Amino acid sequence: MSQADRSWDVETDLVVVGAGAGGMTAALVAALEGLDVILCEKSDTVGGTTATSAGTVWIPGNEQGRCAGTPDSINAAQVYLGALLGEHAADARVDAFLQAGPVMLDYLARRTSVLFAAPPVHPDYKDLPGAATGGRALGVVPFDGRTLGKDFDRVRPPRREFMVLGGMMVAKVDIAPLLSPFRSWSNFTDVIALLGRYLFDRLSHRRGTRLVMGNALVARLLDSVLRVGVHLRYETGLSELVRNGEAVVGAVFSSPAGALAIRAHKGVVLATGGIGWSRELREKLFPEAARQFSLTPSSCTGDGLLAAESVDAVIERDLDSPALWMPSSVMTQADGHVSVFPHIMLDRAKPGLLAVNRSGRRFVNEADSYHDFAAAMLRSNASSASSVPAFLICDHDFIRTYGIGLVRPGTKDLSKFLKAQYLLAAETIEALAEKIGVGGGELAQTVERYNGFAESGVDEDFGRGSSELNRFNGDPLVKPNPCLRRIGPGPYYAVAVWPTDLASSAGLRTDATARVLSRRGTAIPGLYAVGADSASIFRGSYPGPGTMIGPAMTFGWCAAMHASRASPAPRPAKR
Repeated sequence: MSQADRSWDVETDLVVVGAGAGGMTAALVAALEGLDVILCEKSDTVGGTTATSAGTVWIPGNEQGRCAGTPDSINAAQVYLGALLGEHAADARVDAFLQAGPVMLDYLARRTSVLFAAPPVHPDYKDLPGAATGGRALGVVPFDGRTLGKDFDRVRPPRREFMVLGGMMVAKVDIAPLLSPFRSWSNFTDVIALLGRYLFDRLSHRRGTRLVMGNALVARLLDSVLRVGVHLRYETGLSELVRNGEAVVGAVFSSPAGALAIRAHKGVVLATGGIGWSRELREKLFPEAARQFSLTPSSCTGDGLLAAESVDAVIERDLDSPALWMPSSVMTQADGHVSVFPHIMLDRAKPGLLAVNRSGRRFVNEADSYHDFAAAMLRSNASSASSVPAFLICDHDFIRTYGIGLVRPGTKDLSKFLKAQYLLAAETIEALAEKIGVGGGELAQTVERYNGFAESGVDEDFGRGSSELNRFNGDPLVKPNPCLRRIGPGPYYAVAVWPTDLASSAGLRTDATARVLSRRGTAIPGLYAVGADSASIFRGSYPGPGTMIGPAMTFGWCAAMHASRASPAPRPAKR
C-alpha cells in the first residue's frame, strides 16, 4: 500500500509486529535505546513458537560458557559453519551473527532480566570439525511467573502434552526425580518441592508459575518489555504495510476496535513467525508430505511475508530446506483436542527403538537431530519407499522404561492409546507388520539385523551411537552402545510419526542489519525482518540446539540498534 497523504491513528518511532523472542528483543532494545515503541501481537498472548520450545539459544563465543568452564570461540564456530555451509558461510549475515550474538547476550544481561546459563553438555547437531559439546548452546534461567502479576496470563502456555498434573512445567533435570522419587533422598526432596510449589500455585493460578525453558525466556522478555515502557497491543494483526515512495513508513492493523493505522518514523520490524499455517505459502514452499501438520501457533499465518511481498520484498527459496522439521505423532484426545507431539529426544535416541518406512526397512539414524530425522523421512518418501508416515518400533520393556511419545515412562494402562490407535500392538513382529501395513518378512529381518548391532554395539547401517549428540541423548547405563539394545520379546508396539514444521527457514531476504531487501537487492528503507520472517542464515540446515532463537534475538538486537541510529523516515508530502 502506498499512501503519501493518509491519516494516522497513532504515531511512534518503531513498530514491531509479533511478540516472539525476536520481536520482543527488538522492541526491548529499541526502547532501551530511547525509541518510542509499539509492539503489536496478533493473538492474546506473547511468545509464539518460543513459548513452547526448549528456549535454548545458540550463540558461539559467549561469556556464559566461559564462566561455566565450557569456553567456546567464534573461530571454532566459523570452522564448524564452514564445514556445514560451504561457500555460504561467507554470507555477511553469518559473520554479523557471530560478532553480534555475544554482545547481545551481555547487553541483555546488564540491562534486563533476560538471563542465560551454559549447561555442562549440550552438543551441536552435526559431527563436523569445530563442533562443540558444550558452551555454545545456552539455556534460559528459570523464572518465577508470579513476578508478572496479572500479566502472567499473557504468557502463552507450553504444549499441554508437556505439562504434568494439568499444568506443571517439567525441565529435563526434573524427569529423573519424578520417575524415581524414592531412589534417593535428593530425588524425594526435589519432588516434594516441585509438587508443593505447584499445589500452592494452583490455589491462585490456572497453571504452575515455576517457568522453565521457552516459557521462562518469554516471561523474562515480557517482564523486561513491560518495565521499559513498550506499548504492547494484543489482538492486533498486520493487514498491510504503508509506503511513501520506496520507504515503509507505517502499517495498518486489524484490532478489536477496527482498522488501526500506525505511523512509524524509524521503521517497522516484522517478526510474525514465518510461514506457519499460511495455506498459500505452505503449498508454494513445502513438500506435499509436510503440509498437513505444524507446530507453530494457529495465529501464525504468514502475515509478515505476504505483506512484505506486496512492497517489493522477496522470499528466499534457494535453501537446503524451506523449514526445520520435527517428527511428530498425532492423537485425538477424548475432549476432541488433537495432540501433535514432537519427538524431540526423549525416545528416539534411547536403546531398543528403531524407525522404519512402509517397506519395513530402516532409513535413518534414529538418534540424530529431529530435523535430520524428519528430513530423512522426506528424502526417503520422495523415492519408491514411502516414509510418511514412518513408524517407531519398540517392545513393552522400552515403554515401561522410557515411554514413547504421549505414553509416559512407567504407564501401565495403555488402553486409551490403543483404543485411539495411537499405539498399535501385537505379540509378534510379523503381526505388528500387518497392522502397520509393511512387509512382515522385511520388518522381521530389519529387527533381527538391528538386534545384531545391539549385541556388537556397532550400527553398521547408520552409525547410531557414534556421535556425541547420539550418546548424550541415549542411556549411559546401557553398554556397549547407549543407543542400542535388543528389541524383544513381545508384545511389540508401533507409533506413526509425520514430518511437521517447527519453524520455517524460507523467509525474506535481509542484510546484516536485518533490513529487508527488495527484488533489486537494495534495502527497503524502514523495513526490517527477524526470526522466521527472515530467511535462515543457515539455509535450512540445523547446526545445533537454539539455532532459530539465537539468530532471532541477535538480529532483533541488530534491527533495533540500526533503527535507533537511522534518520527518521520521510514524512508524507502535502498536496
